[in-house]
Amino acid sequence: MAKETKFAFDDTSVVVIVGSGAGGGTLANELAQRGVKCVVLEAGKHFTQDDFENDEWGMFNKISWLDKRISAGGWHHTKTWPNLPAWIVKGVGGSTVHWSGVALRFQDHDFRTRSHYGAIEGANVLDWPITLKDLAPYYFQAEKKMGVTGTQASGLPAMPPNNHYKVIDVGARKVGYKQIIRPVASNSIPYDGRPGCQQIGFCMQGCKIGAKWSTLYTEVPRALATGNVELRPQSMVLQIVHDKSGKASGVLYMDKDGKRQLQSARVVCVAGNSIESPRLLLNSASSMFPDGLANSSGQVGRNYMNHATAAAVAIHRKPVYMYRGFDIAAVVADEVAPDTQRGFFGGYYLEGLALHLPYTAAFMKPGGWGRDVTSALEMYDHMSCVWVCGEDLAREQNSITLHPTEKDQYGLPIPIVTKTYHANDDRITAHGLVQWRKLSEGVGATRVVDMPAYPASHNMGTNRMSAKARDGVVNRWGQSHDVKNLFVSDGSQFTSSSAANPTLTIVALAIRQAEYIAGAMNRREL
Repeated sequence: MAKETKFAFDDTSVVVIVGSGAGGGTLANELAQRGVKCVVLEAGKHFTQDDFENDEWGMFNKISWLDKRISAGGWHHTKTWPNLPAWIVKGVGGSTVHWSGVALRFQDHDFRTRSHYGAIEGANVLDWPITLKDLAPYYFQAEKKMGVTGTQASGLPAMPPNNHYKVIDVGARKVGYKQIIRPVASNSIPYDGRPGCQQIGFCMQGCKIGAKWSTLYTEVPRALATGNVELRPQSMVLQIVHDKSGKASGVLYMDKDGKRQLQSARVVCVAGNSIESPRLLLNSASSMFPDGLANSSGQVGRNYMNHATAAAVAIHRKPVYMYRGFDIAAVVADEVAPDTQRGFFGGYYLEGLALHLPYTAAFMKPGGWGRDVTSALEMYDHMSCVWVCGEDLAREQNSITLHPTEKDQYGLPIPIVTKTYHANDDRITAHGLVQWRKLSEGVGATRVVDMPAYPASHNMGTNRMSAKARDGVVNRWGQSHDVKNLFVSDGSQFTSSSAANPTLTIVALAIRQAEYIAGAMNRREL
């Protein structure tokens, strides 16, 4: 057994990575493979696949980030989920433990939101400082790394269709849809040392056999095996510190024993997700950076996006058994193309998603009950389910801020997650639910039940990329405009949301960023 790598607290040669999910875990491995020494600080525990249970609520309570947060603004979460605005994992692997596996590329226009649509009233849209062409080779590497089915990069065949897929596929084609796809990062056959999917159907509770890609058992172990990485779980980062010149010099954190530790750093990469990453920068305010580290633009924590979403179930005459097989069924992609004649900017996917019975009951009518709910649940085995996933426009007022008085168990101000839907969001979800109803009735559904959106799991923006420092937080490499050796390595660097699930893009950006950081370090630019 290889000796566990340990780095000294005063080692100024290491890259410190905050977070081990899609961004942080991938970045650690990519840097390690290039010979770069890294310390990965993860706030949560180091779970193993033996810890996974095929139990929705059991796993929710075990792996979710349940530290208090406050939902504010005009969205329904202020009433339905007042202290759970977002659904993310607190543990090694981050939300790659519970993600659905859907791996979609952004389209060309997604990187050119301002150029494509112009200014949009009530929104703060901006072009990315990169294009699809810039990211395309890294998308290919990400698809190969993750084993995305049906792609040239992996060579993996499509996931075998379960009955839920077939029902949605037939209904979609009756409506006239033609782009029914299923690019998922779960092995349809054995691949990359991991087994093929066994169609167990509890994909978002953590894949017990490891067929679904997660940094927990892919990137992180491979990074550790190089001898260039030390992983420190249960290490909650409190603050990024800097020297007199304003250069990031280390990271202050609380270790698993409740002791404060200061890890020196050559480079700091923040990959804590779109809530914790801006929160950390804001908590790292100093006399030199009074409004928060890397926040000369005032954009840290701003432009929070989480997709325009809604959900619905359809009840059919015959059993569907949506819970049998891989959790993601057919993904209908026809509505993703931008077409303002529909009455909204951007587009959306209709993603077939299997909810198990406990979640179906919880999400159908949060905080409510009654015959309308129970009569639907009685037909659970006859249900098909869809998640409308549409583009969410950046709005400066949608934000992550620090509570003025209330502190968490680490002594840090708890985050306030403020979100008010743009009228465009409502138009997208309304259109998607109408189309789902048509699709479902086309295949014989007797009843369709609309549900409110779940706690946000696609969290983006808050430290966005921008060509000009005044418009965002980081440049085209995810590098802070203000602090040269500080990087953002997660979905918070997104300039726009597109309609695509964000994980594939986070991984592609991390691969690209690792290449840049390693090169800059070799050239002594960092």
